[in-house]
Amino acid sequence: MKHYLKKFYAILIYLFLYAPILILIIFSFNASKSRGNWSGFSLHWYFELLQDRQILNALYNTMMIAVLSAVIATLIGTAAAIGIHNMKKLKKKVIMNLTYLPVVNPDIVTGLSLMILFVFINLRLGFLSLLLAHITFNIPYVILSVLPKLKQLDKHLYEAALDLGATPLEAYRKVILPEIMPGVVTGMLLAFTLSLDDFVISFFTTGSGVSTLSITVYSMARRGINPKINAISTILFLTVLLLLMIVNIRMSGNHSKKER
Repeated sequence: MKHYLKKFYAILIYLFLYAPILILIIFSFNASKSRGNWSGFSLHWYFELLQDRQILNALYNTMMIAVLSAVIATLIGTAAAIGIHNMKKLKKKVIMNLTYLPVVNPDIVTGLSLMILFVFINLRLGFLSLLLAHITFNIPYVILSVLPKLKQLDKHLYEAALDLGATPLEAYRKVILPEIMPGVVTGMLLAFTLSLDDFVISFFTTGSGVSTLSITVYSMARRGINPKINAISTILFLTVLLLLMIVNIRMSGNHSKKER
């Protein structure tokens, strides 16, 4: 009996969390603007998205920021992870605590701090400030994705490559990097997902004329619920869900390989 109660409780929790999203997805296919009555299945609002210049511009900005920030954060985060891995125990502990801080820090604090920094250095708020902000909050997640793969490495691999005539750069590129590549790819996917999904930090660090999808949806919702919001929210939710599933599958596969 206790086992069934636990399952029932878990179902209620997930129903409470995902029922609103399910309703939003269903009504994104509603033929009418009504938010309470179903008038028939239609893809009308999805086609309307393709004709909305504001949404298309926001989509372009979102994808550009997500791709660029994910790639740059992955390069910086991977190099940082290698450096942290080779540090002595005390220094590594201090740096890891500093790395965890942005992850647990509230987004509103990070966003406000970055905005004040950009204003202080006279950097105009816009595409560049938004890109720098996304790179900044993505780097810790890349580091935390790459470090476990570095810990699994045989510490003698790098030395063996040097003994066989490889330069330090060749040893890292041809020996170390292929071994940690699953963690690097996972970190990049996670960074892309977080950038795609971010609202609070983007809201504080963007300027006039540059808007992401999350900011555009927020602005549209303030003027009233437009059915196009349901459609674009559905696309965002499914995209993030797909990317998270890919990340989880990769992490599960890596864990299985480690156990074997």
